[in-house]
Amino acid sequence: MARPRDPHRRTEILDAAIGHLAETGISNLSLRPLAQALGHSTRVLTHHFADKDDLLTAVLERLDEIQHGQLRATEGWDDASLGIGAIVRDSWRRHLEPGNLGATRLIHEIEGLAAAGRLGGRVPKFLADRAEFVAGALQARGLAPEAARVHATFLNSAYAGLQTDFLVTGDRVRTEAALAELCALADSWTAAAVS
Repeated sequence: MARPRDPHRRTEILDAAIGHLAETGISNLSLRPLAQALGHSTRVLTHHFADKDDLLTAVLERLDEIQHGQLRATEGWDDASLGIGAIVRDSWRRHLEPGNLGATRLIHEIEGLAAAGRLGGRVPKFLADRAEFVAGALQARGLAPEAARVHATFLNSAYAGLQTDFLVTGDRVRTEAALAELCALADSWTAAAVS
């Protein structure tokens, strides 16, 4: 008789796997090397995840949970008196802190794999949810729903592009100068909505 799966243990394994994948990347995910890196046997992984595909699905779902938690923890997102630019700058700071850099790289790798159609049709939920989150913050600051969705799409895409630029080039001065321009533009949208 198989042992029942412990959901807390499964989450611990997923978090450890995500920590490892943040260092190694996800494109060459394989159960045996991952199990070794985590100090487990492959059997431990297959007890919690049927196969590599099941593990990948679980990793994406867990990243969704983590990303949602981080979005909700974004300082001031629900304070309409705080400009959207301040929220973007706080998010940038958090994502690029040394302790979060690996996870930020992993998210960008997953975005690239999804764009290339290499995730078997799975699109991580956090990609769509980010746009809804930002659109909600813009609506709370006076933008109409359709305008908020369009501006959120633009803001998220520009933000992701600047992050990718920084991760590739390491040029913090140039990318943060561009980020300041983006934040000023975003603040102008909500200022215009209030006027």
